[in-house]
Amino acid sequence: MSGTGRTAAILGCLGPELSADEAAFFREADPFGFILFARNVESPQQLRRLTGDLRAAVGREAPVLVDQEGGRVQRLRAPHWREWTPPLEAVATARDPARAMWLRARLIAHELRGVGIDCNCAPTADVAREATHPFLKNRLYGADPETVSQISMAVAEGLMAGGVLPVVKHLPGHGLARVDSHKDLPRVTETRADLDRIDFAPFRALNHLPMAMTAHLVFEAIDPDRPATQSPAMIEVIRRDIGFQGLLMTDDLSMQALSGSHGQRTAAAMAAGCDLALHCNGKVEEMAEVVAAAGIQSPATRARAEAALAARRAPDPVDIGALEAELRHLMEDGNHPQLAEGHV
Repeated sequence: MSGTGRTAAILGCLGPELSADEAAFFREADPFGFILFARNVESPQQLRRLTGDLRAAVGREAPVLVDQEGGRVQRLRAPHWREWTPPLEAVATARDPARAMWLRARLIAHELRGVGIDCNCAPTADVAREATHPFLKNRLYGADPETVSQISMAVAEGLMAGGVLPVVKHLPGHGLARVDSHKDLPRVTETRADLDRIDFAPFRALNHLPMAMTAHLVFEAIDPDRPATQSPAMIEVIRRDIGFQGLLMTDDLSMQALSGSHGQRTAAAMAAGCDLALHCNGKVEEMAEVVAAAGIQSPATRARAEAALAARRAPDPVDIGALEAELRHLMEDGNHPQLAEGHV
């Protein structure tokens, strides 16, 4: 069996324990990896058991992903894990934003590795705009591509230093979304020149990272008919112009920005050139459609998957207490510490 799995999919499970039926389904489907959400998280001991059971179901060290950005989007929360301020606020208040966000990512990686999670869906390298929808805006790092590139790279490097692979998102840029893509399909009307100069720029700076996630947006200047996830023209822009050659997964195929059955959504994304189909809600009937439509990893996908997983490494040795103290110093604002006192 390949160390990268057989099916070109990343799947979720329903609850904090893996059922026998789910384990059997995953054993047969053999997805590339798994993704966890708050519904899967209760305690460190429980989460270590779940990540172990997921890997046991496929018989290998499959990657386990999570969205642990901080702020509204963090699946591991107090009392067992630290609470983090929204990224946009953290960057705005830090004395040294790049160093602070590196430290924050390194501490997040320490918590994730402690429970068997080795991939984090971050950094969020979208550029914040005045009209960015609130579902996304305070999850971002800044309003100019230079700041976003610098902070995103710091986050990616902090995660990797802690033994966690980053998944940069959302290619080719989600900051122009004026509606929530979980509920509607955003349309972007800006010119290609503006897109290249602003929204695509951070992703060009991060194009060497091993893994990335697409955006469910229509960019009318490139493909007025299909969202980026399902657009061959946009995937070509991602590969050729932005220069990302790593493992490219879709955003969640259950989001309402997309239409059609789950099988149709998956088939369109794979035909466009995505490597992996991401399905998050754990509903087995939907996952079965995704698995069937995603099919076996292509040779190109398999090579990119192997390269991405080869980038996994043991955490660099570090004094966690010293990192916490440094971050607290960088983030303190009078009597309003930006790092909560939670602990594993």
